Amino acid sequence: MATVDVQKMPATDTPRTMNLTGHVGFDSLPDQLVNKSVAQGFCFNILCLGETGVGKSTLMDTLFNTHFDSTPSSHDLPGVKLKANTYELKESNVRLKLRIVDSVGFGDQINKEDSWKPLVDYIDSQFEAFLAEELKIKRSLFNYHDGRIHACLYFIAPTGHSLKALDLVTMKKLDSKVNIIPIIAKADIITKTELQKFKGKIMNELKSNGVQIYQFPTDDETVAETNTSMNSHLPFAVVGSSDEVKIGNKMVKARQYPWGTVQVENENHCDFVKLREMLIRTNMEDLRETTHNKHYELYRKHKLEQMGFSDEDTKSLSETYEEKRSQHLAELQKKEDEMRQTFVIRVKEKEAELKESEKELHARFDALKKQHTEEKKKIEERKKKLDDDINLFQQQKAQSQNQASTLPGGKKKK
Repeated sequence: MATVDVQKMPATDTPRTMNLTGHVGFDSLPDQLVNKSVAQGFCFNILCLGETGVGKSTLMDTLFNTHFDSTPSSHDLPGVKLKANTYELKESNVRLKLRIVDSVGFGDQINKEDSWKPLVDYIDSQFEAFLAEELKIKRSLFNYHDGRIHACLYFIAPTGHSLKALDLVTMKKLDSKVNIIPIIAKADIITKTELQKFKGKIMNELKSNGVQIYQFPTDDETVAETNTSMNSHLPFAVVGSSDEVKIGNKMVKARQYPWGTVQVENENHCDFVKLREMLIRTNMEDLRETTHNKHYELYRKHKLEQMGFSDEDTKSLSETYEEKRSQHLAELQKKEDEMRQTFVIRVKEKEAELKESEKELHARFDALKKQHTEEKKKIEERKKKLDDDINLFQQQKAQSQNQASTLPGGKKKK
């Protein structure tokens, strides 16, 4: 049999640039990717995080130019709950599966110490579900609905002063798990001067507390200039409204007040257009990629390290599995031995307790028996004494009767 000598390219070799002498056809790859992506559709998940009544649902309706299902929440909920709704949207021939996760009851409790925990648990649970799907023998990632949060819109109340402690703590807990985009809700209730000062205070507080918010990418030349400019406008001050008002010859979304009209899509009035442009039209795919390549990879790394995997480990997957399996069985055996030893100790303790109880019962029985014997003896003595008294009484009675029947002089009565 002939042998073939296969020479491997050294790892240090770099690809050489070659010139084609004619058309091959792989320049259609971008079109192929576009067609495949359009046929498959896209998914995008948004977490709306903010206090009750800050305008989360209204802004979502305005962003996607529709009316989502939402019910007003009360302020008396005992804890924070997350309510997720998934919608199928279609624009031209592009389908988008949109999931909106609303934080119900956030900031309404007296004790807000653990308000961030349900949020972290939900985000981790979506990472866990995706990782479990990845690790399956028979995976179906093509049809799997990715529930990982791609963007967290953090709604800040327009106080004009500074961030609340709850806001800082929550964002600090979430910044390594999700892309945080801070926005100032209902920005039409404070003046432009106050709004600019408020924006500066928010960014300074986030920086001083080490909170990492999402920065629009500037490495792509086509959007670098726009994204750089938009990063300087964070946090976006937005106004949401589904009401349409006639301004001039056209109908626009706006909020009417006695002193005037605030147009939602007028950049002189608010940053709604900037938010929509950055979130949906320019950086939606980057938000999805950052979620997968940064936040999910960090979670996956920590999870696999907990399972015993390491990049420095030269062992194969089967060897690592067998090692972890042996460790797990050893831990189970150790726990079983500890439980058996604990059971034996408890049985001995119980036997000692039973023996002590038996000893006490015997002592009580002997005491009662002795007491019964003494009381029986006393009763018998009293009975004997009573019998003696009865006999003496009978004798005295008989003697008295004899004396009474004898006449004086020794003669008996007839």
